[in-house]
Amino acid sequence: MTQEHPYESDDGHSEPAADSQGGQVVPLDARRRARQADEVGRDDDDDFFDRETVAVEGRIVGPPVDPPDDDAVPHRLRAGQQRAPIIPTALRTWSGIRAMLLWQLKDAAYVAGYHAVRTPKYTFKVLWYALPGLFGTLVRLLHWATAEEGNWALRQYAADRNDPETWLKLDKQRQRQARWRWFLLMTGSMAVAIALPVFWFSDVPAWARITVVGAVLPLLARAGRPADAPITDRVSQGPRYRKLTAELVRRALLSCGLAGINQAVAKDQHAISFPQDIHRVGPGHLAIVDLPYGVEAADVVARRGRLASAMRLPLDQVWPEPGTGHPGRLALWVGYEPASKMKQPAWPLLKEGKVDVFKPFPFATTPRMETVHAELMFRNWLDGGQPGSGKTFALRLKVLAAALDPRTELRVYELKGVGDFKVLEPVCTEYGNGFDDETKARCAAMIAWLYKECERRSKRIDHYAALGKAPENKVTPELASLKGSGLHPLIVAIDEIQELFLDPKYGKEAGEICEKVIKLGRALGVILLIGTQIPDKDSLPTGITRNVNTRYCMSVADQTANDMILGTSMYKNGYRATVFEPVVDAGWGILTGLGKPAARRSFYVNSSDAKKVVARAMELRGLAGTLPEPGTQTREDAPTFDVLSDLAEIWPAGESAAWNEALCSRLAELRPTFYAGWKSEQLTSALKPYGVAVGDIGRRIDGKAVTRRGIRFDDLTSAIAERNRRRRSG
Repeated sequence: MTQEHPYESDDGHSEPAADSQGGQVVPLDARRRARQADEVGRDDDDDFFDRETVAVEGRIVGPPVDPPDDDAVPHRLRAGQQRAPIIPTALRTWSGIRAMLLWQLKDAAYVAGYHAVRTPKYTFKVLWYALPGLFGTLVRLLHWATAEEGNWALRQYAADRNDPETWLKLDKQRQRQARWRWFLLMTGSMAVAIALPVFWFSDVPAWARITVVGAVLPLLARAGRPADAPITDRVSQGPRYRKLTAELVRRALLSCGLAGINQAVAKDQHAISFPQDIHRVGPGHLAIVDLPYGVEAADVVARRGRLASAMRLPLDQVWPEPGTGHPGRLALWVGYEPASKMKQPAWPLLKEGKVDVFKPFPFATTPRMETVHAELMFRNWLDGGQPGSGKTFALRLKVLAAALDPRTELRVYELKGVGDFKVLEPVCTEYGNGFDDETKARCAAMIAWLYKECERRSKRIDHYAALGKAPENKVTPELASLKGSGLHPLIVAIDEIQELFLDPKYGKEAGEICEKVIKLGRALGVILLIGTQIPDKDSLPTGITRNVNTRYCMSVADQTANDMILGTSMYKNGYRATVFEPVVDAGWGILTGLGKPAARRSFYVNSSDAKKVVARAMELRGLAGTLPEPGTQTREDAPTFDVLSDLAEIWPAGESAAWNEALCSRLAELRPTFYAGWKSEQLTSALKPYGVAVGDIGRRIDGKAVTRRGIRFDDLTSAIAERNRRRRSG
């Protein structure tokens, strides 16, 4: 819009300019100066000037309220905030690359399979249209050779004007073009006529003939088919994937029924903004959305069902989460297909790897198929869900991970009585299975022992803190690895713990002691993992749920059960495990305590694969000397010992064979009152009843070969396994 300026008339005065509405804009300061100039020569013109008029010489403009953006942020930083990432988000991790490639391969395989099934139909259509295509091609070549299309319009125009001279000139030009075209066409036809019999009847491999025919026939069919009759069928009648767009996201958010969003958009259509471009993340696309002022992302998460309905997508294909930055930022991820149809990758620790319980380990995946790492040390876990939700498998997965740390002591009770944890018995110091009175009594006694163990460990922590080895007055990885410290990690898992808490004889006392252990044991290396089906104030005391810092709520039936596991108001804030169906959504749940609460799916490890993990854990524990012996280790302060278990405990880590004299020295350090003074011959005599072979073990010391009597680790573990088998059968 241009500003109107006054123009000067012939007499030098400025004339007012008309504004856009037909009025006049009068510049008072310019008019005043003109009148003063006239007064110098004409005093009698005072009637035309109002001396009471006060003209404002200049308007004083204050400083701007909002400084310009250029003065607020350096150019480099401002430009950096707007730059796209050098490496796309989908290509930053191997899981993202894998997900993208798998989706593309899956789509390509589907298309290839779809067309492969219809190959006979396509072959018939190619043969049907190839003959018309051949004749049509010949006609087009002949027409091209005549050069009729070149200047036909000009020749027709000359004929209409009755201009034979021009027409003859144009026709002579056409004949010159046709002359070399006919020559080229005849030469090519003769070459094809000679080459075709030679190619067909000469000694040419059959695959070469098939390749040439397979390439020529589709070209002829393409030339001979009608424009509305394609040879191949359409793979789909609609879009295979609903592309995530800004308009689709806006429409879905407006359909959620949130007054804050609807009112803000009614006043300003840009109230919903996108700080980043919608981009690919894993097997789907991610939209980062800044909601209108005052609207929290949790409000949208609570209306996930309406969001999916507005997008016309299944519920498990739409995953809204609070974004990073501020409470009003929403991270909306939409998958290529529903999560129930996606194949979850295998557990990374299934075939190889060790675990350090002081560090995170792979536990679950996000809807984007990204790996989620969990932690065990300094955490207590509560897993809850109705039957068929995958609760037991999620709890067993954590115990399997703990078993891969040779320092960890495991004590497991499953009060359902079906033997889901039976596979872990060889690596458990204490194991119970069943919901009978005897098993529940043992479990209650174990919980009471845990409280005493916490008391013992607290004194050990105080001792090492005085020596400067426990700077924060809690177990450290160094103390956990220190032989004889008594501060090794102790993982206790109790599945279906409601059976114990609901027992009239043991339940009340067990609940009170369990609450104390949860409060005290976390810093002492005592970790409690509990699983339950029916969470209420009786089956799961509120004191326990209040103090458990990591919770995993799988499929539950109602809001009460949801908030009993996750905490008060979690259902209201949109974290609802009620959307998961038992069996169908087994493994899915809302995980809290590890970052922001979100939907996660625990890795699935069946019993057959669990046996392989336990076998690897036994090997690690055998090498580290921490392989437990069922029936010999109790909860007493002075447990009983035997030579096989003591040898397994003091065995040099990483060694496949050891000399007797070195083993006797280690045994004497372990139990001076029992093994002091033992020689190689005594150890050989003690191992003879167990069938452990003692032979020559050769080593090289200072470049010289030295051979002494000793035993092999494989023979020791075999003897331990055979003795345990006999005890079970007896």
